[in-house]
This record gives sequence, structure tokens and C-alpha cells, in this order.
Amino acid sequence: MKKIICAVLAVLTFATLAACSKTEKKTDEGFKPALDTETSCSITVAGSYDNFEALEAEFDRFNEIYPKVRLSYVKLDDYNNNLATVLEGNDKPNIFFSYAWMMGNSKYDKVLSHMEELSDPSLNLDLGCIRQGLINRDPEGRVYMVPVFSRTYGMLVNKDLFEKEGLSIPATPAELTAVCEAFREKGCASPMMGYSLKSSSCLMYTVAYPLFAATLAKNPDALKLANDLDPAAGEYMRPALAAVEELIKSGCVNLEECDKIEDNYTKVILRFFEGDVPMMICAGDTVSGTKKRESQSEAFKNSPFSYTFSPIPLTEDGGYFIDSPSIEFSVNKDAENLDMTNEFMRFLISNEELNEIASVKRLVTPTKELSLESVYAPFAKVPAERTISPEVLGIKDRLTVQIRVAAFKVGKGELTIDEAVAMYGKFE
Repeated sequence: MKKIICAVLAVLTFATLAACSKTEKKTDEGFKPALDTETSCSITVAGSYDNFEALEAEFDRFNEIYPKVRLSYVKLDDYNNNLATVLEGNDKPNIFFSYAWMMGNSKYDKVLSHMEELSDPSLNLDLGCIRQGLINRDPEGRVYMVPVFSRTYGMLVNKDLFEKEGLSIPATPAELTAVCEAFREKGCASPMMGYSLKSSSCLMYTVAYPLFAATLAKNPDALKLANDLDPAAGEYMRPALAAVEELIKSGCVNLEECDKIEDNYTKVILRFFEGDVPMMICAGDTVSGTKKRESQSEAFKNSPFSYTFSPIPLTEDGGYFIDSPSIEFSVNKDAENLDMTNEFMRFLISNEELNEIASVKRLVTPTKELSLESVYAPFAKVPAERTISPEVLGIKDRLTVQIRVAAFKVGKGELTIDEAVAMYGKFE
């Protein structure tokens, strides 16, 4: 009996040591807490989303390490106008949504004054895990906002429809025209669709912006003119506007069909899930809602299909990858519990956690592992020379207003290309 007991104890001891060894190994490879894990405090993240389940999942993961830290997310009404007031109020958020267009905008000077410098080496944030084209630095190289999600522009592609018709997903303008013609011959009224009722998030902008950005990227003098809203910059919109006009005139896009889509998010997704749209033009922010709405579409539930998100092939070399931040986080240096706030940021800003939160939200991860989310995999194949980072390039928000409105009006037939070019700097 004594021998049996000793043998059992030996096995249990070995198992315990093995378990401890595995735990230590996992800790060595992953996040190591730098503060007392019994610390009790509260951290609040303020943003503009109605809800943020993906972030709340990160809260739960952080609580596995720091169980007594209370984390919460709050939505601010009229976010852009109220943020400065909230940051200076009694209930200051620890972390808040920020955007690259806030930099250099005097309206947000108070907001910027509350931002902690996240490139400070003492914070030990792993900024190296993020695609460098997404990181916005000031002239001194300092970083005040870190991208949590990124966005791009392209088209949802119904892969099953292409396979059924024996067609390949187009990679050049000629191939795009050919597949659209093939789908029209099969009775498809609009092989390419998208939201077209208003200029905001319209399909025309989604098509035009990458081409306009690429044109400006090749010519620094043109970029300065465009940012200064100089009318001379209008000429650089011409290729982008011509691409929009060609898609509509050639029959790839039927605006009468597109105008039936009532909003640029949910209705776009549900229309695509009807299963008869080969290509749906939209931004990555819209794609993020597809996973949740698969179960909300009776058509998709009854006849599911495989789909992907691809660049729109508007040049002979293919499409562009506009690599731009969607949501960024900044730390309020004047809030309470700054040490634990920075500890949560250190936890979140890593390959593992950024990929996890992006996967749950189905937005483009800001890390270098684009292929992790299969729906965005085509963008991982876009070569570096066709990848454009607008914030690093220096494209300002007021410039985007010009191409957005111009593309919409040309697409709708309200202006000719020549008229739109001449009006650069006057669109609001």
C-alpha cells in the first residue's frame, strides 16, 4: 500500500510540475503583467459606437490577469463635438476614440492637449506589430493615437456566382468589363452595385478615392495643391472621375438598381446577401457587419454562399490597397489610474489581441497579418507599390470632401467631368 501511495504521489507531483512548466512557458511567450494583479480600479473607454462587444471581450481577457480592474465602454452622443468637454469633465474617460484628421485641426486642440505620448519608450507599447503606414506621427515623430482597426475600399465578391458562371474574379479593367457583360447577358441588371442615394459613403467615392490618392502619391506638388484646395488640383481628379463615369456608362453599374438601397451599411449588406449581386462596392467598415447579418438575412440562411472582399481593378496592374486607420485609441493623460490604463494599452497593442478584436468585429486588423481574416485576404496580396497610406502621405480630410462630392455629382450626371474638375475647392 505504501508503495502504491508513493507511486501515486510521484505521478501527481510530476503532473503538477509539468503544468507549472506549461504555465511559465505561456507567460514567457505572452503578456507579462507589470503591476500588482490584485490592483482594484476602474477604466473607461469612450467612443462613438453604439456598442462594442469586441472590446468588451478584450476586457474579459484582461480580467483573467487583473480580475479586480473594472473596465467599461461608454458611447458619447455627438462624439466629435462633445469629446473636448467630456475630457475636461468630472468623469474623464481613460481611453477615447481618436482620428488622424484631428491632428492639425484647431477645433480639436483641447482634445489633443489631453493625449498621452504613446511612443514614450517607458510605456513599452509594441508599436512595431502595427503596419507602419497606419501610424500617424507628428513632425517630431511622436505618436498620440494608435490604430485598433483599419479600413480600405473595394468590392464584396460573390465567389459562388463567379464559379457558377465559369468566370474568374477580374484583375484588370478589361476583365472587369468582360465579366460585367457576361453577367448582364445572364439577366443581371447591375453586375456591380453599391449605395448611391447620397454622397456620403457612396459607391462613386469608393471607386474614385483610391485612384485620386494614387495620382497624388506620384506627385508631391499635386498633393500640396489638393490639400490647399487650389482649383489647379482639379485636373488630378480627372482619371478617377473618368473611371466612375465609365463603370456607369458601360453598364457595370445600374444606378436605378443601386438607388433602391436605402442606406450604406445594413441595406447594402442585406442586398448583397440576396445572392444575385456579383460585386458590391463598399468600404471595409461595411464589410465588418457581414458576419453578424448572415443570420439576419433569410435569403442567405436559405442559400448561403462564399464571398470575399477585393480591390476594384481599375488599372492594368490591378487595384489599390488604401491602408488607412478606422478607429484609433488615445490615452487621456489627465485621467485617474493612468498606470493601469497604460497596462491595458500594453496588453491590447499586440499581434494576438489586435488580431482577436479585429476578428470579432470583422474589421481589417492593423497588424501585418492581413491574411488571418479570410474575407480580407486579397488585400494581403496587393504589392507594396500599390499600397497607399493616406495619413502618412499627408492627405487631409478637406481634400477627400472634394473628390467625394465631385465623384457623386459626375456619377449622377449632375456635372460633366470638365465641370467637376473646374469646381475643385468649391465642393462642400
